[in-house]
Amino acid sequence: MWFVIFAEDHPDSLSKRQQARPAHLARLTALQEDGRLLVAGPCPAIAEEDPGTLGFTGSVVIAEFDDLQSAQQWAEADPYIDAGVYRQVTVKPFRKALP
Repeated sequence: MWFVIFAEDHPDSLSKRQQARPAHLARLTALQEDGRLLVAGPCPAIAEEDPGTLGFTGSVVIAEFDDLQSAQQWAEADPYIDAGVYRQVTVKPFRKALP
């Protein structure tokens, strides 16, 4: 089943995000290579492709996992958590309707 992972950043965590980004992207790439990633990306702090020093307010990942527990465990192991980027992570089942 698909699950949406919505993570909210701590304020002023851009430098921590940049440092942990390679490890974070490696996990997402592994999901993509397994055919289990629908979409993933950050939420800019402003309505610009590159928010500059304002950074990001969080991230969204929609990926396929066997069950809610597996999705939660995957989300809790994100390098952004260990780096102090994410302050809160929410995982919910997701049913793709379109396209």
